[in-house]
Amino acid sequence: MAKKTKNTEVESTPQVIEQPKVETKVVEKPRPKKNNWEIKDRTYFLKSDRKPLAHIMKVNGLYWFDEEKGHERELTYCENQSTCFNDEMKGEKRLSHVVFRNGALFVPREKTVLQKLLSLYHPHKDKIYYEHKPAVIAENEVEYIEMEIEALNVARDMDIDLVEAIMRAEIGSEVSKMSSKELKRDLLMFAKNNAKLFLELASDDNVFLRNVGIKAVENGVISLSDDQRTFTWVTNGRKLMNVPYDEHPYSALAAWFKTDEGMEIYSNIEKRLN
Repeated sequence: MAKKTKNTEVESTPQVIEQPKVETKVVEKPRPKKNNWEIKDRTYFLKSDRKPLAHIMKVNGLYWFDEEKGHERELTYCENQSTCFNDEMKGEKRLSHVVFRNGALFVPREKTVLQKLLSLYHPHKDKIYYEHKPAVIAENEVEYIEMEIEALNVARDMDIDLVEAIMRAEIGSEVSKMSSKELKRDLLMFAKNNAKLFLELASDDNVFLRNVGIKAVENGVISLSDDQRTFTWVTNGRKLMNVPYDEHPYSALAAWFKTDEGMEIYSNIEKRLN
């Protein structure tokens, strides 16, 4: 009797073929440039102290380098055109005159083309003339007033030794003849009239060290050779340091005081001065 064979059915799994994904590139539209130009009346002044009755400003045959286009573009001012760039002008060009009267030129807000030529593109801007900017002037004045207040506060609370050091840097050896009140008064005046320089000197360590060196020479503790190249002890003539070529002797001495050897000498000098 023949054996029956079982037919084994193998179920086939259908293969899924993945289709390649097609990436769609999103092209960003160029954003329009923000126009920061402020429409307002503008005034321009000649930089020279001389104020001629009439000064004609050149407004044709000028060139401005365009960073975006990578080349120079010719400039001309024509009242019948809406641009000052020759390559953008259309139709007839009627050249216009631009005249400074008594050193000044007022351009109303309606004349935007002329304003942009003078404020943005003209090669003589800030060389022959400048634009009057009250807001910028006010900002600078506020900054200086704040700096002046800071300088006066620093000067008021300053130690008398540092007062002497700063005033010696400003007026020289005359400080040796001045009283502490005179020094304080002159320091406050200096801080008020030249706040920036005063604050720089007040934060400069070398100013104080340089003053110690000068006082040491004036009081006969150390001496500086006639050629201003060598510092020595007065008592025994022993050399302290040589001044490098092309350096101010007291500035070099102040820098040397910061070295290991110089710090010991500085301490010794301070004791002798006191």
